[in-house]
Amino acid sequence: MGKLIETFVARKEDFIQAVVEHIQLSLLSLLIAILLAIPLAILLTNYKKAAEFVLQITGIFQTIPSLALLGLLIPIIGIGSPPAIVALVIYALFPILQNTYTGLTEIDPSLEEAAEAFGMTKREKLVKFELQLALPYIISGIRTATVMIIGTATLAALIGAGGLGTFILLGIDRNNVYLILIGAISSAVLAVLFNFGIHLLEKATVKRIVAAFMVLLALLVGSFVYTHQEAEQKEITVAGKLGAEPDILINMYKELIEANSDIHVNLKSNFGKTSFLFNALKSGEIDVYPEFTGTVLETFLKDNKNTSNDPREVYEYAREQIKKQENMDYLEPMRYENTYAVAVKRSFAEENGLKTIEDLKKVESQLKAGFTLEFIDREDGYKGLQKLYNLNFDVKSMEPSLRYQAINNRDVNVVDAYSTDSELKQYDLVILKDNKRLFPPYQGAPLLKAETLEKYPELKELLQPLVGKITEEEMSEMNYLVNVEQKDPATVAHDYLVEHKMLEK
Repeated sequence: MGKLIETFVARKEDFIQAVVEHIQLSLLSLLIAILLAIPLAILLTNYKKAAEFVLQITGIFQTIPSLALLGLLIPIIGIGSPPAIVALVIYALFPILQNTYTGLTEIDPSLEEAAEAFGMTKREKLVKFELQLALPYIISGIRTATVMIIGTATLAALIGAGGLGTFILLGIDRNNVYLILIGAISSAVLAVLFNFGIHLLEKATVKRIVAAFMVLLALLVGSFVYTHQEAEQKEITVAGKLGAEPDILINMYKELIEANSDIHVNLKSNFGKTSFLFNALKSGEIDVYPEFTGTVLETFLKDNKNTSNDPREVYEYAREQIKKQENMDYLEPMRYENTYAVAVKRSFAEENGLKTIEDLKKVESQLKAGFTLEFIDREDGYKGLQKLYNLNFDVKSMEPSLRYQAINNRDVNVVDAYSTDSELKQYDLVILKDNKRLFPPYQGAPLLKAETLEKYPELKELLQPLVGKITEEEMSEMNYLVNVEQKDPATVAHDYLVEHKMLEK
């Protein structure tokens, strides 16, 4: 419990931001779903056949896995909050629509006749009589939708929409159960609080419910105004992928920029996977993020004709082509290469005489691999191992941090890795030599849109101190400090900059 509290206190500012983001996502989605579902249910009471069809369609939407739905929405809407809100609204529609429709159609016909006998107009009958009688059903549907939305909203972190899911993802990535607990417990508490608050409205009048609705709407608008106040005259958003290393790098960018200019840096750490950041950069949601030369070649370029494995030639080719294709500027890289690697336990390598990737052929029948989805699908990943090394073995797809736990527990005996991963040291793994040179150089460098550099040309000079700096050993050690010793990435980044005279204390 003490460690949980310590972790919470250390990240209280991030926690507050995550809670606000989670409430904004959940409330906005719920209010939109209510505004859509209740009027639709009222309309459908006059069209029974159409009602059956609509209810079936909305019910089918709920069977679509949330990750699949988010994946389908990304090409259409992009990343961040919009696709998350659309997905949450889709999930919330069915319980509200079904319960409202049921409540309105289950009213005793004799009561309907009595209302008409009192001379009520159709509108008066709906507002003063039918909705009041159906209220318990409607509130029950809203309660169900609310719990569902708050729980599902944790997945919004996967597409850069923030919320409490960022704590869960970060905890999984860093094998930190306390971060996972903070995210999961907070989400559950929010669901309970909202559920209880809505329960209190079950016996309220329609007018009071509308008043509560307006208060919630005002609070929501106010929170968005507060968190989206007009930015300072000079502000950029720097984002990083999931993991300790990107988090360290973007904190270095922030310190160097803010210490030597009047530009304010808004950080978005653990923003998501490669494709999410690249799409966010293209859409202007973020301004800068650290990317690797090999990734630019293998993932972003539509017509990669590079045949060199020389780090300098690869960088220059990547810089030239990404400029032509996307009008993006790729600043000078750091020294280290965080290239892909294939790793095994040291004991397994010694038992089987494994020194190179090619040596895996002699133990191919024994191999069980834990690879990330990205590595499995890349030409410079498992596909390349199959083509260049003629290797085929049992492969399980895993999240990055989970594959290390799997090899440590001997559930798998070979994993993909990055050459600077702290887990190599932590779990006593050895990298097998890429003797056929499958993996291209992977040097990290800031990637940004050309218009951002035109607006802030000083960025190139501000980030210049990192050019050609940081060795693989230094990066691996910094990753170890964050992942294993649980040090704050901002502190690790600051200490490195001070130690190497790039920044004053």
